Amino acid sequence: MSSTGTTDHEATGPRGARHERDAADRLLRAATRSGAHLIAEAASLVQGWAVLADPIAGAVYSTPAAAAADGVHAAAAPREHPHCTQRPAAGAVLVLAAAPTVPPGHACHVATTTAALLEVRGQRAAELRGEQMRLHTTLIRLLLAGHTAAVTETLGANRLTHVTVYRLSGVDLPTAHEVLWRAVRPSLAPYAGACTLMGRRDGELVVAELHRGGDDGRILRLVSRLSERQHLLAGMAGPLPLAEMPTAHSDAAAARHSATPDRRVVPADAVGASRLTPLLPIAPYARWAESVLRPLSPVHQHLLLVWLRTGSKPRAAAALGLSAGTVRARIRDLSRLLGADLEDATVRAHLLLALRAPAPAPGDDSDSSNTRSRSGSSPPGPPGPARLESLPDGLLDTEAVRTWAIGMVGGLEPHLRIALACWLRHHARTAPAAAELHVHRTTLAGWLTQCAEHLARNLADATVRAEIHLALTATRTGPDDPAALPRRGGRTYRRL
Repeated sequence: MSSTGTTDHEATGPRGARHERDAADRLLRAATRSGAHLIAEAASLVQGWAVLADPIAGAVYSTPAAAAADGVHAAAAPREHPHCTQRPAAGAVLVLAAAPTVPPGHACHVATTTAALLEVRGQRAAELRGEQMRLHTTLIRLLLAGHTAAVTETLGANRLTHVTVYRLSGVDLPTAHEVLWRAVRPSLAPYAGACTLMGRRDGELVVAELHRGGDDGRILRLVSRLSERQHLLAGMAGPLPLAEMPTAHSDAAAARHSATPDRRVVPADAVGASRLTPLLPIAPYARWAESVLRPLSPVHQHLLLVWLRTGSKPRAAAALGLSAGTVRARIRDLSRLLGADLEDATVRAHLLLALRAPAPAPGDDSDSSNTRSRSGSSPPGPPGPARLESLPDGLLDTEAVRTWAIGMVGGLEPHLRIALACWLRHHARTAPAAAELHVHRTTLAGWLTQCAEHLARNLADATVRAEIHLALTATRTGPDDPAALPRRGGRTYRRL
């Protein structure tokens, strides 16, 4: 440790004052160029290293680059690095590690001046931030409207061909927007083959990363950290071709509805994944799905998939950017087109299964008569279109599927199984299910909590509910009839 006289030696005499003015002039000239130059100049003046550490982004600037990890760790645990000089700066922390030969007073002067200049740069950026945020929101709207050429021309980035979309929701989105903006430091000029756009739309934060087909995961890491610190839920979709931005946008919203405090960022492909589909015989499964979905266009299939993933028409409308009335009308039309009642829970589960199916193999006969099992118990039926109300023989009634189903819902007590099946038939609506079961809604809610704990599944996820419905069907030995619900008398469990 230096004595007081040694600490103030440089600042006491005219030579020391002139030295400090020269240092301030060098820092000021560097600040007019960029934040990176300012940090580099500070590191040079203390003959050591300098890092600007952000709690979300990590090391924003670092000189040398190898010091980034040390700077972030020192900012997170300052007591473990007493030799470092730290100053708050523009929402981040400036960390300087001076050489042993540099007087502490000089290091403090450099740190204070650098932090002040970073604050000035931050205030200037904040003045322009509102206009830049509005421009980003406009570019996102243009992408969703299909004007990809206009956006890439504005960005001067014709080589950016793909997009990854994140949609975040939470309580304090304006603060989250500013924190992520500061961490990402978005620019309309492509950097390192990517360009990030972000804006608030319809009560959520939308982040679109434009790139060349693959990203380095930087934005995903930042979104994950932000979601944890700001208590947000996020859905992610992509990478998809830039022209499919509307699809990625709606898929990200559908994925967000599956997010939980334990898993705050959910990829869209994880929502579509299923533990059941890999167990199904590929050829008959693909043929049945192809036959069922034949009347539907890709746009129709995407609308149904978003609806089934989100679990409700209003949520699907918000994800697709349509009105709830439009979504209801289109689903009614598709119900007539498919010749099935899409309000039936079993039909919905079968439809989701069909939408998840792999494409038929080339040269595979897609005649619907082949979708029936050739187990020998009965000859194949006459050719006809496949139906959503029932599955082909041999699809779910296999040993592998039964083992999966028992592993999922096996061990449920009879009253829990009956209550869960009834609740699923009512599309996760507690009031009508409780009325049919003749129990109080609070009682049913408690039973459902027990079911969720036993199954270790998120019952708020519509796709999870569909799989549980199929598992209950595959393991059913008798009708899960509310009339068979065990009664114990009393006001809550009154007899029929």
